[in-house]
Amino acid sequence: MRLFAIALFAAAVGCGSTKPESQAAADTLDADCQATITRGKGHGVGKWFDTAYGYVVFPEVGKAGFIVGGAHGKGQVYEQGKHVGFATIKQGTVGLQIGAQTFSEIIFLKDKVAFDAFKGGNYELGAEATAVALEKGASAQADYSKGVAVFVFGEGGLMAGAAVGGQKFTYEAK
Repeated sequence: MRLFAIALFAAAVGCGSTKPESQAAADTLDADCQATITRGKGHGVGKWFDTAYGYVVFPEVGKAGFIVGGAHGKGQVYEQGKHVGFATIKQGTVGLQIGAQTFSEIIFLKDKVAFDAFKGGNYELGAEATAVALEKGASAQADYSKGVAVFVFGEGGLMAGAAVGGQKFTYEAK
C-alpha cells in the first residue's frame, strides 16, 4: 500500500527537478543506473548499448493505480556512451487498473535525430509505443519504432497492464 501511495503522489505532483537534489543523490542515481545497465546487458541487450546513438536509463519507476494511476522515475541520459544529462519519466493513466509495481526502463535512441528529439524538451511516447519485457533472449526479436526501442524489467509489485504509451519525459543537461 505504501508503494501505491508514493507512486500515485509522485506522478500527481511531478517530484520537482530533473537533476538530483544533492551530490549524494547523484552518486546513488549513477550507481543505480550502472547496475541497471549491467542487468540489461545480462539480459541480452548489450548490442543495443553498442549500436544506439544514445540511451536513457531509469533504474526505478514507481507505478500505481486504482482506476486513475500514475508513474514517476528519475534517470540518466547517455550520448554515445557518455553521461550527458538527467531525465524524468511521468505517466498518467485512466481506465481499468489496480495495483502497484516498480520497474526499470531503458530507452534506446537509434540516431542523432531521435536523440535530439528526446533532448528537445517534453518528449512523449505515444499510445502506439510498446516495450519489450527484458527476459533472456527477448531482445533478439526487438527493433526500433520511429527511432526508439524500449525495454522494461520488473523490480517488484503486481499490476495489471504495463503499457508505456503516454509516458512523458523531461531532459536536463548535466
